[in-house]
Amino acid sequence: MTGPDDLTPYIERRARLAARMEPGAVAVLATAPELLRNGDSDYPYRHDSYFYYLTGFTEPESVLVLVAALGDVPARAILFCREKHVEREIWDGFRYGPEAARAAFGFDEAYPIGELDAQMAGLLANAPALYYALGHSAALDAQVSSWLKAVRAKSRTGIAAPSTTHHLLGILDEMRLLKDAGEQALMGRAASIAAGAHARAMRFTRPGVFEYEIEAELLHEFRRHGAQFPAYTPIVASGANACVLHYNANNRQCLDGELVLVDAGCEFDGYASDITRTWPVSGRFSAPQRALYELVLRAQDAAFAAIVPGRPYSDAHTAAVNVLAGGMLELGLIDRTKYGTPEDAVLEKAHLPFYMHGTGHWLGMDVHDVGPYRDLTLPDRPSRPLLPGMALTVEPGIYVRPGEGVPEEFWNIGIRIEDDVIVTDEGCRILSGDAPKRVADIETLMGER
Repeated sequence: MTGPDDLTPYIERRARLAARMEPGAVAVLATAPELLRNGDSDYPYRHDSYFYYLTGFTEPESVLVLVAALGDVPARAILFCREKHVEREIWDGFRYGPEAARAAFGFDEAYPIGELDAQMAGLLANAPALYYALGHSAALDAQVSSWLKAVRAKSRTGIAAPSTTHHLLGILDEMRLLKDAGEQALMGRAASIAAGAHARAMRFTRPGVFEYEIEAELLHEFRRHGAQFPAYTPIVASGANACVLHYNANNRQCLDGELVLVDAGCEFDGYASDITRTWPVSGRFSAPQRALYELVLRAQDAAFAAIVPGRPYSDAHTAAVNVLAGGMLELGLIDRTKYGTPEDAVLEKAHLPFYMHGTGHWLGMDVHDVGPYRDLTLPDRPSRPLLPGMALTVEPGIYVRPGEGVPEEFWNIGIRIEDDVIVTDEGCRILSGDAPKRVADIETLMGER
């Protein structure tokens, strides 16, 4: 087996991180552990996103150590990983081993994972600072403490332990927030696969099918096109279930006259997609369903228009909420005798019974990707400005539960429409546009069943 076709992004990321560290400082980052599911069966292994971002290496029991440049001594990237073990490979599959991993993934040095504790005492000796994921892993915290204790025990010989410790993940969060061209291409592929899965699920849906049958169509399409995992547990919510935001039991029968809300994305080569579509089980929207659906579409279009470099991240949510509140007033969901304008209704939070979540989130290696939504460098911590290369979802919705004063024609209708976008120099590029979402497109597609 060979490593990534292009090592450049990983090498450049490691170099960028090392350049942000104090000269001679050491950074340590471990991948995710394997997790037991039950008995002697593990959960499918998935690497740590931060570790993969810097290495491209997917084997468990691996640790990356970076040593920043100091004077004429260049920076070093060191991998600790599992040794080659022919017998274990018979049972568990291929493993690189240190030397092959060093060559295939562009590290300066590589050693067996069993040597980590012994080597770290030497690597930390006289290093001015240590960068690691503080509090991220109890096991790593314990190891770091043991390394520092071992170095401090040599103080009488003139060896000093790092005098400062820095939280590594905050630096990586800012790096990961801006996606390069390669990352954007992978996210586009993940979105394309998921969009096709949604179209397949629409064609499959008809009265009488169970939610889990629709889920099976999604999962089949994900894997058929090379996605390694669903990016999260799919939501297939019919009827009143669509008004439960994180519903995922997926065990109810879909009935004629209802809508089904499907929130499902896949992971392709470490990058996630996140798409939601809502469609009629019968293939045609009723008048009340269509009225609410078109309102959510208008809100999403308003949010797209607000995604412009330099504008605050929160502008997309504000734009969507104002449209939704205006529509709620027109349709009688919000009492028109109490609020004169959509802005008045939003100010008094009259929309919250029907729309209670944000209009999006960062997207990338994780579905809810890393990075702060506010500018933490300013005292009032305003919403941070958008920059080209940021990736986010846009997902307005409306959820109408039965209640006093709520028009009965809208009861138990839940609608969400979610797309994945990249901020560009001029606005945004929609990655998931192949998933049908206009009323005519959905009804035409479902009419071909």
